[in-house]
Amino acid sequence: MKDTRIKRLNSLLREVISEVLQENVKNPNISKFTNITDVDITSDARYAKVYISVIGTDEERKNTMDALNQAAGFISVHASKKVVLRYFPTLTFELDTSLDKHMKIDKILTDIKKEKEKRSLDESDE
Repeated sequence: MKDTRIKRLNSLLREVISEVLQENVKNPNISKFTNITDVDITSDARYAKVYISVIGTDEERKNTMDALNQAAGFISVHASKKVVLRYFPTLTFELDTSLDKHMKIDKILTDIKKEKEKRSLDESDE
């Protein structure tokens, strides 16, 4: 039962924090290509890690993460107005690099496929 509640809270917080980022946060250091990929709230609902994916350069990612962590209190205040919880969790933003890892793996697999095709063509020519 508790697992279901945590999953629902994670989903709800992800949605609400996304709305707050789009509607209320006007920091120019936060990239327009910022997406919340996941929220992981602790079992006591006091703390939440918000995983962020940022499309852009390493400098844009760093600036976005710094700005989000500085604005965590502001985001919490606005999000707590949209969600009724006894205690709104303290937010911590972390960079989600799973998309980068996925793209790197995809590139490696594509390169392997091309190399196999090249080798099979070379063998058939002999």
